[in-house]
Amino acid sequence: MRLFAAVLPPEHVVRELAAEVAGLKRLPGAERLRWTGRPGWHFTLAFYGEVADDVVPALSDRLSRAAHRTTPFRLAVSGGGQFGHGRALWAGACGDLEVLRLLAERTESAARKAGLPMEEHRRYKAHLTLARSRDGFDTHPYVDALAEFTSSAWTVADLALVRSELPRSGVKGEQPRYEPVGRWVLGGAG
Repeated sequence: MRLFAAVLPPEHVVRELAAEVAGLKRLPGAERLRWTGRPGWHFTLAFYGEVADDVVPALSDRLSRAAHRTTPFRLAVSGGGQFGHGRALWAGACGDLEVLRLLAERTESAARKAGLPMEEHRRYKAHLTLARSRDGFDTHPYVDALAEFTSSAWTVADLALVRSELPRSGVKGEQPRYEPVGRWVLGGAG
């Protein structure tokens, strides 16, 4: 199964972001973008790719340890940017970003210890993907609009292991499906 570790924003933050994205979708050229649906809004900590079913228990055990060793922390969706010369538009984060980065490093380490091959380590950049384009697009109006956005802050209290299924039907606009398959409370959160 295709898996990644993530921080999932709470519903009230998702609603605030949805209102902001509705405004972005009114900007010129927005119809050319493939917008990520609300169920796909998350902060990926580590992407694992295809994971064999027999490896999932070891990965889950390691993620449980990573969560236990990480204290709950404050986070908000804030600002935005782009990757790949305009191929991806994202919303950023503010708050306890050092703790978020530490959790990302721990989820990456958990995978290695569970025997998963991981790509070369890159410094973690908190982002929540909002839209993609096959060809680069001018992100400036979108990034400028996102610069003014900051959601309500929340306390991140758990870590999620999420399964994703890519679209297979070929129907235009079909979205990937996401399903949390494990959640672990951060240390001291309850």
